[in-house]
Amino acid sequence: MHYVKAKGIFTSDYGINLYRGCTHGCIYCDSRSEIYGMNHKFEDIQVKENAVELLKKELVKRKPSMIGTGAMTDPYIPLEKRLGFVRKTLELVYRYGFGWSCITKSDLVLRDIDLLEKINEKTKAVVQVTITTADDELCKMIEPNVCPTSRRVEVLEKLKECDIPTVVWFCPILPYINDTEENVNRIMDCCIDADVRGVLNMGMGLSLRKGNREYFYRKLDEKFPGIKEKYIEEFGDSYFIHISDNRKLRGILRKRCDEHGIMHNQDEIFSYIHEFPEKTVQSKLL
Repeated sequence: MHYVKAKGIFTSDYGINLYRGCTHGCIYCDSRSEIYGMNHKFEDIQVKENAVELLKKELVKRKPSMIGTGAMTDPYIPLEKRLGFVRKTLELVYRYGFGWSCITKSDLVLRDIDLLEKINEKTKAVVQVTITTADDELCKMIEPNVCPTSRRVEVLEKLKECDIPTVVWFCPILPYINDTEENVNRIMDCCIDADVRGVLNMGMGLSLRKGNREYFYRKLDEKFPGIKEKYIEEFGDSYFIHISDNRKLRGILRKRCDEHGIMHNQDEIFSYIHEFPEKTVQSKLL
C-alpha cells in the first residue's frame, strides 16, 4: 500500500475510484491491462489519501445525481476494513442527497448496509455483484482472495431483505472453464431467487490485452494445465474472446431473464443504474 494526493475525484460520468490496484487475485482482471497506465505493482494498492476531502468539496457545489464506483477497482478490498474510505464516502453521499452504486465481489459491502438503506430511502442505492461461476471450488481458483459465490448469493439475499436493488455482472465467461449451460442456469437460479433487477452479460467470453493477457496465461498454466495452448491456437491475439456457444448460452440467459422480469439489455441496465430518482426532486418541491 502507498498513499498519493489526487488532483481530482470524479470521472466524466460521476464515477470515483478511492483505490487503484486490487488484492482479490482474480486471474482474468482487465484492470491489469497496460492501457490503464498503472505505474505500480497491481497488488500494491494506491490509496488516494485526500479522496474523501475532495469528494466533500465537489458534493457541496454539484447537483445531486448517482455516484458510482468499482469499475476499475473493487471498493471493498481488504484494506477498506482498516481505512474505511468507502464508508466515509457513503456518509457524505447520504448527507448531501446523492445516489450510490458500486460493483463488488466482497461481502464487506454488508458492513455498510445501514448507510445503503438510508441512501436508498432518500434517493437510490444499487449494489452490483460480480458472479462468474456457481461452483465455489472453481471460484476459489479463479477469484482466490475474495468470498466465494455462495457467500455473494447470501449478500444478494440480505440486500433483497432490505429492499436494496441489485444487479449481477455475469462475466467474464472463460472458455473451457466456466462456459457451460449448467453454470448459466445455476447462476440464473440464484439471481431469480434473490430478485435481482438485472443480469449484465456483455458476451460469453472475456477481454485480453497486454498486461492482463500475460498474467492470465501464467495463471492458466498454474491452475488449468493445457488450457493456455487451446486459447493461443483458437483465439490468437484477439482482444475479445467469444466462446463457441456464445449465442446459445446468451439465449438461455435472456430467456430466463424475460420469464422472470429481469433486465438483461446492457443499455437498459446502465440507464437504470445511472438514473437519479424523481422522488428526491419531488420531495424538495413539497
